[in-house]
Amino acid sequence: MSTLYLLHKPYRMLSQFTDREGRATLADVISVPGIYAAGRLDYDSEGLLLLSDDGALIHRIAHPRHKQPKTYWVQLEGQLTDDALHGLRSGLMLKDGPTLPAKARRMAPPDLPERTPAVDPKRHPVTSWLELTISEGRNRQVRRMTAEVGFPTLRLIRAAIGPWRLEGLAPGEWRKETLHAPRQAPAKTARTRPTRRKPR
Repeated sequence: MSTLYLLHKPYRMLSQFTDREGRATLADVISVPGIYAAGRLDYDSEGLLLLSDDGALIHRIAHPRHKQPKTYWVQLEGQLTDDALHGLRSGLMLKDGPTLPAKARRMAPPDLPERTPAVDPKRHPVTSWLELTISEGRNRQVRRMTAEVGFPTLRLIRAAIGPWRLEGLAPGEWRKETLHAPRQAPAKTARTRPTRRKPR
């Protein structure tokens, strides 16, 4: 039996528990001892982060060999075209090699709180939303893929990792799930409000 923590990492927060520069960290929103993140989210990205104190479970989730699909909601600069969708679905050539074909579709803006600071409508008057599912984990891969097809990423939210989804969690909130076997549906869930931010 293992315990998995699903956390909605806010924008401009590190995917770690300490920082010498005084930036926001996971310790500001979750205070469970001995847990570690299964993978990372960039400082300027938001969304689902999985944590556990079970090293084997973290390995099963994070290791590229297991190819857990990851789904992202991406706000793009400009109006997404059919050609761009075709490129994402077919695979792209990036500086570190070709990407695998991705699942890509247009989507309505997700029902999530506005980011702070918000995307500036004066600087970016036309935007569109993309749902993108990939099974790789290269550095800043989603941002590089959307830039390659001509639509820079303005906001990036990870919505799912494998069977685990972000729904029901506001930024900074988390819930825990009890797993009785690898990849098994959770037996219990508990939702918890974020820990109060520590004074800096």
